[in-house]
Amino acid sequence: MFKTKNSLLGLMCAIGCANGNFIQAQQLIELTNTLDFPRNEIVSISMTELRPYLKKTKEADLRIKDENNKFIPIQWIDYDGDGKNDELIFQAVIDAKKTVNYTMIGDAKNPVPVPKLSTYSRLVPERVDDYAWENDKVAFRMYGPKGQKEAEQGIKGSTLSSGVDIWLKRTDQLVINKWYKGYLTDPMYYHKDTRGEGYDPYHVGDSRGVGGIGIWENDKLEVSKNFISARTISEGPLRTVFELTYFTWGKYKVQEVKRISLDVGSNFSKFESTFTSQLPAPNYTIGISLHKNEGLAKLNDRKGYYLHWEKIDDAYVGEGVVVNPNIVKKSVSYRTETPDQSNLLIVTTPQKKLTYYAGFAWQKSGQIQNQDDWEKMLEKQSQIVANPIVIKFIKQTK
Repeated sequence: MFKTKNSLLGLMCAIGCANGNFIQAQQLIELTNTLDFPRNEIVSISMTELRPYLKKTKEADLRIKDENNKFIPIQWIDYDGDGKNDELIFQAVIDAKKTVNYTMIGDAKNPVPVPKLSTYSRLVPERVDDYAWENDKVAFRMYGPKGQKEAEQGIKGSTLSSGVDIWLKRTDQLVINKWYKGYLTDPMYYHKDTRGEGYDPYHVGDSRGVGGIGIWENDKLEVSKNFISARTISEGPLRTVFELTYFTWGKYKVQEVKRISLDVGSNFSKFESTFTSQLPAPNYTIGISLHKNEGLAKLNDRKGYYLHWEKIDDAYVGEGVVVNPNIVKKSVSYRTETPDQSNLLIVTTPQKKLTYYAGFAWQKSGQIQNQDDWEKMLEKQSQIVANPIVIKFIKQTK
């Protein structure tokens, strides 16, 4: 009788005592895709939503399982740098017009899986002071204060611009560190596609690149110079996040802090620009470089997406912006013979925080083959932004 009782208690503990709890706390997360195409996206859960669950499970022990009962990668993000996490994210896969359930569970025994693909970002002091970011699809960079100083001194290779540069990738592996390392011994290292990984043939100059900001007034675009400081919030792996701060610029004395994030699997960086100004600004305008006016520009104010399709060297590149159509005042395809001043411009109503998405796809990456493919990708992104995945906590057990 004594042995039987101990055996029963041992069995019960083996089943339910993981993580020091008699029965593991579980929480079902119901995710609904209301759109008519499948979605593979990063889902965010705030600490406010997590707090009731974390009363039963340690933050460090929290895991998430998919519908196949497999643990999936997760990432915590501390946005304000106070040492406390503000958000939990994970990657969800949902078919068109379907609902799936993911499960949060406390499990100290099983490690969080490492994702096969990743995001990454960092300040790059070895190449003046670029800030570069990437995922498995795309790569971008912007330019810092040392680069501005050297450009103003006429030093070759420096860039004076608040435009957004793009790097054309055809590998799903991270390349930033490798390409910049190669640059140290060969300044042309990432400007030639000799390794089958891609390269950087894109010219920004004083244009807006892919998603730079300005103020459009009297057929003239007023813009800031390079960022003056950078703060990395999260390198990845599921989402990289950072902030760039700009010195006061223009006649309206605008100050801007630009938070940029990029999720794994996405062709679009999310830009969140927070503005303050000494004088009321008439608008904030998002731009895409039209370079030498040889590409196709298409503006869709009704759906809030804007595309440029151009040939760079021997292949085509689609660049685009997605923004809430309700805040768009007008859009123009401004073409001029002045170098770097031809831009597709999306003029938005002035507001303290402007959120939009900017990105691209390269023909040689295999993601798109023609301009129609790129427009479909942009239209899907506009629907994704307008119809986020519906999250519902439907069941909790002790």
